[in-house]
Amino acid sequence: CEGPGVRRGARKAMALRCAASLAAGRQPRGPRLLRPSREGPVRWSSAAKASAVKMNEKASREKILTLESMNPQVKAVEYAVRGPIVLKAGEIEKELRKGIKKPFTEVIKANIGDAHAMGQRPITFLRQVVALCTYPNLLDSPSFPEDAKKRARRILQGCGGNSLGKSYSASQGINCIREDVASYIERRDGGVPADPDNIYLTTGASDGIASILKILISGGGKSRTGVMIPIPQYPLYSAAISELGAIQVNYYLDEENCWALDVNELRRALNEAKAYCNPKVLCIINPGNPTGQVQSRKCIEDVIHFAWEEKLFLLADEVYQDNVYSEGCQFHSFKKILYEMGPEYCNNVELASFHSTSKGYMGECGYRGGYMEVINLHPEIKGQLVKLLSVRLCPPVSGQAAMDIVVNPPVPGEESYSQFIKEKESVLSNLAKKAKITEDMFNKVPGIHCNPLQGAMYAFPRIFIPSKAIEEAKAHKMAPDMFYCMKLLEETGICVVPGSGFGQREGSYHFRMTILPPVEKLKILLEKVKDFHIKFLEKYA
Repeated sequence: CEGPGVRRGARKAMALRCAASLAAGRQPRGPRLLRPSREGPVRWSSAAKASAVKMNEKASREKILTLESMNPQVKAVEYAVRGPIVLKAGEIEKELRKGIKKPFTEVIKANIGDAHAMGQRPITFLRQVVALCTYPNLLDSPSFPEDAKKRARRILQGCGGNSLGKSYSASQGINCIREDVASYIERRDGGVPADPDNIYLTTGASDGIASILKILISGGGKSRTGVMIPIPQYPLYSAAISELGAIQVNYYLDEENCWALDVNELRRALNEAKAYCNPKVLCIINPGNPTGQVQSRKCIEDVIHFAWEEKLFLLADEVYQDNVYSEGCQFHSFKKILYEMGPEYCNNVELASFHSTSKGYMGECGYRGGYMEVINLHPEIKGQLVKLLSVRLCPPVSGQAAMDIVVNPPVPGEESYSQFIKEKESVLSNLAKKAKITEDMFNKVPGIHCNPLQGAMYAFPRIFIPSKAIEEAKAHKMAPDMFYCMKLLEETGICVVPGSGFGQREGSYHFRMTILPPVEKLKILLEKVKDFHIKFLEKYA
């Protein structure tokens, strides 16, 4: 940059600013300090232009992190619950806010089990205790019941500085809360002992599952760890397996038998996997997500025997243990059945069980509270697990407090008990009602079949997709059920997740939909799905 209108100190900055314009073939415009002087306008010499272009090349060097250079295991991760269809739903919501006309007025996000976002009311007692812990000055307020204050004081005494926010907790979690979790497990399992030292508080159940998988997965080639997961599965498992570089070993649930788990299918999957990996982990989701089945006692006994026989580490995802609706179905914890099977099993089978504040009747997803109980762990591995957990310092202390109320709720005789039990039973009976409505309405639609929703909070109906629609989906480079769900979203505003994101048998198609919306809204949603499906079949027949 030359000319009397240019101060020497500004030349380098000017060159950088104009570089992009020059590289793009545009005439650069000088900044305000480059007004034409008495000597004439600013002149850009060929040398200055060349220098500016060179600076621009340096400034826009190749990125270090690209799709080619990034961690390939992270690139392989997929999480359908918040995948492409949810991104599309977000785009449509923005368009609606801008006033762009659609055949609907709102997007209904039935893709995820976020209870409060769907209108479920929080449990008063839990919110009271967390409020007291968050702002201890409220402990002097007469507006809060004494049983809530008592729990809040106990939690605060276990926190550094008597505050949720002043300091980290122990990496394994606040000791008094782990004691309460152990007491809860003993009550739930009819007196089966639980040791607080085997309890690890976590950031939701997902954190615990990922941590246990991290410590289990090892080896390369044919010795790479194989992790057996149900199909359909919750995509956390396939995502974590991909991220950690393990091998996913699929076993299929029996759709024709209410998504039951068959040990013969476990054996088939295990024997086939031994040819290419080292299977050493077996994951069970009970009650099931996305399928909603509740495992029978006999089934659990068979699975435990299989794990003992084949020397497999058991992961029991039991976050929906309070969500059981069908008559004749009952939740049985793997820990309880394991102990009742005798010392040969209960002293040898390694088991990690998981629970969370996010599901059940609480629906407190945002607090990210959870725990895992790990039994029969090698003493040296126990130390390694605590070391691994210490890297993330500690789970959110507010989430730990919320978890404490899940395992230590009001009891008969306490001031808050009647309101608590009324709210809890209202939520669960409502969910049971909605499970039945959903099953019945889906099964009246031609081309849709839905198994009984025995538990959890989702329907996973099988849908018939005509061959013409399958061909059009291929032309759009989409899985057929993704194509179906995209059309459903674009035409009705209903966001559900295609079954291909959870896994399904070849040639079968499904979607997962939460049953959390209020009853009347759920009925409208189901009617819209019915109308859409009938039109879809007519269009592609």
